[in-house]
Amino acid sequence: MSDQKSLVADPGMLTLARDSRGWTQSDLADEMSRLDGSHITQGYVSRAEAGRIPVRDGRVHLFADALRFTADILCRTADTAGAGVGLVHHRKRASMGAPALRRIHATLALTRLQVDSLTQAADLHRDDLFRRIEVNDFDTPADAAETMREEWKVPAGPIDDMVALLEDAGALVVVRDLRTTELDAVSQWPPGKPPLILLNSRAPADRSRFSLAHELGHLVMHGEPGEGRVQEDQANRFAAEFLMPHDAVLPELKPGIDASRLLDLKARWGVSMAALIRRAMDLGVISEWHYRTLMVELSALGYRTNEPTTIQRETPRHLAQVVTRLEEQLHLSPTETAHLAGLGREEFHEIYLCASSPSGHKDVPGPSAR
Repeated sequence: MSDQKSLVADPGMLTLARDSRGWTQSDLADEMSRLDGSHITQGYVSRAEAGRIPVRDGRVHLFADALRFTADILCRTADTAGAGVGLVHHRKRASMGAPALRRIHATLALTRLQVDSLTQAADLHRDDLFRRIEVNDFDTPADAAETMREEWKVPAGPIDDMVALLEDAGALVVVRDLRTTELDAVSQWPPGKPPLILLNSRAPADRSRFSLAHELGHLVMHGEPGEGRVQEDQANRFAAEFLMPHDAVLPELKPGIDASRLLDLKARWGVSMAALIRRAMDLGVISEWHYRTLMVELSALGYRTNEPTTIQRETPRHLAQVVTRLEEQLHLSPTETAHLAGLGREEFHEIYLCASSPSGHKDVPGPSAR
């Protein structure tokens, strides 16, 4: 009689894993058919994901091989991956479609499972400095940003490294290629867990810094669902004050701003020229007409899509330190560490150890890849 543990896949995890790859049920069925040499239908995948038929042992491994996850992670329950737990916030363009957003939400849920598994195995528990701040007509998003800077003892003036600041406060920051240019960041703060921010490696560094501040605003101000446009505006106002405090930036904006001056300010404050122009208008330094004129000028120069002056990309360090502890102090092999996250060694290395730049990430091959 075998002592080997029987594997039974969780239907919710099957769906979550497939969604994270951006595949349809037909895509997955085709890939499983290719690997198995048999004909597997979309209907079979549908019934498996609905829990109408059990997926056991060899079939779990087939799903895992097709989806490029470990079999063990497919046997976890979807709730432990964070699916449907807590509010999810994202800084995205309005044109982003539902399938892409579903893929990114699934990626966020799986990333939560992965980082929880890694930190628990490393026995590294940190307290975080995050708390909710209520905003209203009297206590504004700018007030909330000022409060957070004071509580976190952020020095006056520009913030040198937003990623380091958030990690020092207890957040988990992961940079991944989210395979879109229509979303810069997504975040989640479930009860009893540290905040998690997923940052798109395709976003320019200046946008990434603003997106991190934007997500911080969501995390501290928005503990309950609300009207989307209102919350997005509040998060933008929080981010502007957090990165460009009015008392510090106002004197630097008042001498007047043109394209040349904006380049200097961008290098100093680590935000985009467009964000600086908007900040100048919001602080009353320039009129709405002047704001529109400057934005038209940026467009004419091609700066709306590709601004000059490169801001240094900021790199998360905490999870890389977790991996180092697992491998160097607890003596896990790189493959064993990767399997804690339910991933193969190569993909795990690209996500959690590579430099956070677009060239440092590869798209996961689709089901048609050979």
